[in-house]
Amino acid sequence: MNLFKKLCETPGIASYEERIQKVIKEELEKITDKVKIDKLGNVIGIKKAKKLSGKPTPKKVMIAAHMDEIGFMVSFIDKEGFIRFAPVGGFDPKTLIAQRVVVHGMKDIGGVIGTKPIHILSEEERKKLPKIKDLFIDVGMKKDEVSKVVKPGDFVTLDRNFMELNNKIITAKALDDRAGVYVMIEALKRIKNCYVDIYAVATVQEEVGCRGATVSSFSVEPDVGIAIDVTIASDIPGTKEEEKATILGEGTAISLMDSHTISNRKLVDFLRKIAEENKIKYQTDILLGGGTDAGAIQRSKSGVPACTLSIPTRYIHSVVEMCHKEDIENSIKLICKFLENAHKGEF
Repeated sequence: MNLFKKLCETPGIASYEERIQKVIKEELEKITDKVKIDKLGNVIGIKKAKKLSGKPTPKKVMIAAHMDEIGFMVSFIDKEGFIRFAPVGGFDPKTLIAQRVVVHGMKDIGGVIGTKPIHILSEEERKKLPKIKDLFIDVGMKKDEVSKVVKPGDFVTLDRNFMELNNKIITAKALDDRAGVYVMIEALKRIKNCYVDIYAVATVQEEVGCRGATVSSFSVEPDVGIAIDVTIASDIPGTKEEEKATILGEGTAISLMDSHTISNRKLVDFLRKIAEENKIKYQTDILLGGGTDAGAIQRSKSGVPACTLSIPTRYIHSVVEMCHKEDIENSIKLICKFLENAHKGEF
C-alpha cells in the first residue's frame, strides 16, 4: 500500500500535474521498455509485445488512468489576506466547509476553508445551500505576508491523509483517479507473457474534459482502449435498490454505459469471459452522470473499441473517498489477464 498512499497524497490538479507526473514516470520506468511525456503532460509507458509467429504486427492496446485530482485555483487575495478561489473540477460545495487545504505557492502553506459562522447568520442565510463563491481560504496571515508566497493562478488541493480504516477499507482524497493509476501500474508488474504492445497512459486534465486522453489517443492510435477509473458506489443509507450503481466489495466494475460512452459490446463480453474463466469477482455498471477517458479514446481518429473498468468508490469528489481493497485487487487481476489475452480478442 505504500505506493498507493504516495499516489493519493501527492498533489496535482488539472494542468498542474508535475509532482504526481514525476512519481508515475519513475514507477513506469521500472516496468516498461520506454517512457515519454507528451506536450500536454501525459505520461506514456510503452511495453513491447513478445513476438507471436504468424502475426508480425501486434495490436496496440491503450490503458488509461488519469493522474489529475479536483482542486482549486487562487483567484483573488483580499485586503485582509483571505484567499478566494475558483474550482478546477466538479465539487459539491457543502462538502468543502471546514476542510483543510494546502496552497501551493512559492512554498506550500496550510489553510482552512472558511465561511460565515452560523451564530451570526440570518434566518434567510441559514436556509441557503453554500456556494463556492461565498467560501474563502484562511491561511492565518495578513495580505502582505500572503502575497509574498501566493499569487492568483497558484493551485490548491484538499488536505487529507491516506488511511486504512481496517484490513478491507481505504479512505483518502484523490482516489479518483489515483486508484486507477495504482491498478494500472500493479497490473503491468504482474504480466507474464504479453503479445500486444501496451501503451500505459497516465492522462492529464480528465477532470476538466478528458483533454489528456484526447491528445494521447491520437498519438498512440490504439486498436483497443480501456480507461481505468472509479465509479459511484451508492450503497449507502437513503439510496433505492435500483439506484445503487455498484456495491463496495462486490468486485471490479465493467462499465456498460456512462454519459459519454456506450462500451464496445465485444470488449465487454471479452472482459466478462476472462473474469469468469479466472474466477475474478466483477459487477457491471451503468453510470448516467459523468464519464471517463474511454469516451475520448473511443472517438479518436476513425474510432476505437473502448470501455471502462472501474473501482467502486463511495463519496466521490470529496476528501473521504472510500474503496475496498478486494475491488482494487480484482481490478488489477482483470486488467492483467486482459492484457495477457488481448491478442486473442476480435474487437
